[in-house]
Amino acid sequence: MTSTAFLQYCLTGISIGGIYALIAIGYTMVYGILRLINFAHGDIFMMAAYFMIFAMVDFALPWYVSIVIVLAATVLLGVVIEKVAYKPLRNSPRMSIMISAIGVSYLLQNLATYLFSALPKGYPKIDFLMKTITIGGISTSVVTFITPILTLVFVFVLLQLINHTKIGMAMRAVSKDFETSQLMGIKINRVISFTFVIGCFLAGVGSILYFTPRPSVYPLVGSLPGLKCFIAAVFGGIGSIPGAMLGGFVIGLSETFIKAAGYSEFSDVFTFILLIVVLLFKPTGLFGEKITEKV
Repeated sequence: MTSTAFLQYCLTGISIGGIYALIAIGYTMVYGILRLINFAHGDIFMMAAYFMIFAMVDFALPWYVSIVIVLAATVLLGVVIEKVAYKPLRNSPRMSIMISAIGVSYLLQNLATYLFSALPKGYPKIDFLMKTITIGGISTSVVTFITPILTLVFVFVLLQLINHTKIGMAMRAVSKDFETSQLMGIKINRVISFTFVIGCFLAGVGSILYFTPRPSVYPLVGSLPGLKCFIAAVFGGIGSIPGAMLGGFVIGLSETFIKAAGYSEFSDVFTFILLIVVLLFKPTGLFGEKITEKV
């Protein structure tokens, strides 16, 4: 493998890893607040792709208007799901709310199949993101180049928000002790809704970056990326934003180099082997905190 090819694969792997990181942050933030694995997150990511098809293909809107509409619609979908499917079960056993999340996932998949059919639909091309640029002998598209940059920017902004704002302080308090935070006057519903807003916004951004270089969308397309992003969150330490970012980059680079070596059929297998290894040797992930159960 030449140095140019190696750098090309590194850029590709970091790019797809950046997308995984954006989606994994949604998993890790919701878990940090609610101790809930939002299994519907990958399907929200899928619905964002259909929103883009509606905006650019069915309504013929320009890409910059469509992106705003897609992000707003994705955030609205996530907040509605939280209010309808999760909020009524907030005081129920954790298993109940997890089953609800699985039910929402299947609901979105079947709703997409009913509304759009199971046949793949072409994803609209955003010309600006598909332009080819050359950097030091490496040719790549704009979307591949800017994805890791956007990921780092979003993570930096998010960490600043959590560590230096009033709503961020409330989020940290709720993640430490839900009941005490409520007794201290923190508006729990507002904090949870804000968490879903951030997670779904990042899923919408990830959807645009992920599908732009890909030809089509179908109702089950969010399942495997959703699982990979969940594994990225577990690998980094679910509840840790930097950990989710690191996990996304590790999985993106790993699967890219496995495919480059000619073992494409094993790229997904490696991701799940990684999950097993992490759970066996470090169940809390690289940056996860050990949780002490209250008696």
